[in-house]
Amino acid sequence: MKKDIHPTYYPKAKAICACGNVFETGSTIPEIRVEICSACHPFYTGKEKLIDTAGRVERFKKLQSKKKESSVLKTPKGKKGKK
Repeated sequence: MKKDIHPTYYPKAKAICACGNVFETGSTIPEIRVEICSACHPFYTGKEKLIDTAGRVERFKKLQSKKKESSVLKTPKGKKGKK
């Protein structure tokens, strides 16, 4: 590495989430503020948070259930060989 061209690396930089969770990580800045982390993200916590706007969530779930039903009803067709 060339000298004096790289930013200072902080191996124990503090990351602070909006939910109050604090953890350490490596970064080029000593303190990082984030809006969401693994302690509050629905994917990691398993808690689904949906904001329903004019019934769009129900419409989406209805479409998904129709897709599942149609995929179950379809049967795979055999390949026809060329003559």
